[in-house]
Amino acid sequence: MKVLSSLKDAKNRHRDCQVVKRRGRIYVICKSNPRFNARQGGAKNKRA
Repeated sequence: MKVLSSLKDAKNRHRDCQVVKRRGRIYVICKSNPRFNARQGGAKNKRA
């Protein structure tokens, strides 16, 4: 899975790619070709 600053191109890589929002992050999920999976967001600091 790649962590990308922009998912504009990632969602157009394959016709099976879907854009999904989960827990404040945006994911591009591709079941037929898993190397196209990508994530954006969620870089907030967690309290130690």
